[in-house]
Amino acid sequence: MSLLQAGVILLRFVQYLGAAVLFGSSLFFLFGLPKAGEYAASNRKLPRQLIIISAAAVLFSSILGLIAQTGIVAGSLSEGLKLSSLETVIVDMNFGRSSVVRAGLAALLLFMSGVLRPGYRMWVVSAAGGILISASFAWMGHAAATEGGGGDLHLASDIIHALAASAWIGSLIVFFVLLFLSGQTPASQRILLNALNGFSGIGSTLVAILIVTGIVNSWFLVGPNGLNGLWSTPYGQLLLTKVALFLGMLGLATLNRFRLAPALASRLGQDYSKPDALAGLRRSIALESGIAFVVLSLVGWLGTLAPISAQ
Repeated sequence: MSLLQAGVILLRFVQYLGAAVLFGSSLFFLFGLPKAGEYAASNRKLPRQLIIISAAAVLFSSILGLIAQTGIVAGSLSEGLKLSSLETVIVDMNFGRSSVVRAGLAALLLFMSGVLRPGYRMWVVSAAGGILISASFAWMGHAAATEGGGGDLHLASDIIHALAASAWIGSLIVFFVLLFLSGQTPASQRILLNALNGFSGIGSTLVAILIVTGIVNSWFLVGPNGLNGLWSTPYGQLLLTKVALFLGMLGLATLNRFRLAPALASRLGQDYSKPDALAGLRRSIALESGIAFVVLSLVGWLGTLAPISAQ
């Protein structure tokens, strides 16, 4: 792997992560936290900061990713920096057009973050931006290149898969941040537990969507005749690793929902501190978030490799 290819993977990871935080965190602020009071998202600095940082990350990584990817297509980074090369990629290639769309949406979100006050309208705008940015990834990967009658199905499935993943991972990350920044008071912990329990139903739906769309996408990218390639090709090995990590995230989410969260909830009414229960939930959420980062990195890597069905 060349340095330029590694840069493309890294910049794709940043775009995926930024889009996930924009979409998932906005959902969390809208539905996971109280609408008013000390713990409302509109009364905290962190939510707005997360949106600004995520939008800026998507903006710059989209531009740099476009240049790096153009450099790979043109044969060198110096060629990728030429306006003629960039113009050709933007006009003629899906990833070029989608990169421009993402950069434009991210710039608009940055502007709106400076105009809107933290609150319902800001969360709705950032969620909408996160949806559009996440959907645009389908034109950066293999789905947009699928030909024939199944092309529309593959593209739609890839878009839905990206949206479900963004909602889950983005919500997880903001929960992780708030869990570590929250105080030790029963009130703050109860707010986070209510948010975790409230998102458990949504999480089950997201998992179901990810499984169904993942199967559909695999049908196109692997195919029934390419199963042996899951063990013998780099693409297949990375895909199996991604699936294994997804199952690990699912196991941790189940542990959080049915064991660690109830253990902490049962201690909230007691008069002594409960660092053991809180620490257990923090470790699990931290591990799940770390696995999510690896999954996003693998997704960025898979997008640079030829799928098994094309080999």
